Amino acid sequence: MNGDRPKLKYQGECVVKINLESPDQEDVVRLIEELDDYQKPLYPPESHHGVDIAVLIQPNVIFAVVRDDNSQAIGCGAVFLTPGYGELKRMYLRPQHRGQGIAGVLLDFLETEARARGCTLFTLETGVSQPEALALYAKAGYVRCEPFGDYSPDPFSVFMRKDVCRTPDSGQ
Repeated sequence: MNGDRPKLKYQGECVVKINLESPDQEDVVRLIEELDDYQKPLYPPESHHGVDIAVLIQPNVIFAVVRDDNSQAIGCGAVFLTPGYGELKRMYLRPQHRGQGIAGVLLDFLETEARARGCTLFTLETGVSQPEALALYAKAGYVRCEPFGDYSPDPFSVFMRKDVCRTPDSGQ
């Protein structure tokens, strides 16, 4: 889908690559299952807003996979492009690879791909029981906001947004 990206080195020995890939690959499906297995015990069913593979392969979805130096899928994330905004979904990094800056690079990759397609507003919904995710998004410039799209207020959800300018050098 996308040409090979340069390898990125992080703390320790892990070298990773991030590319646009299809979510319906066996190793990526396992990642998404791991994400669901992690999130489902944290929240009641009505507060779980994950999406399945059939939705992730739609043409309005940017889906990226992080692979280690052995080409093993270790993380993923998506942006759903709508006419008004891009919604970040299905961000996940295996626990043993967290705390090395990889999630931030994945987030930046997704935002860059979406901006190249004209997206200037990013939104997301995450859970109150995921402080690491909340910290990642806040560090990346996301601020809390009201529910958007089809979401309703939910005591287990945190809604965030990030406005970006159309061109990096416009100063807007």
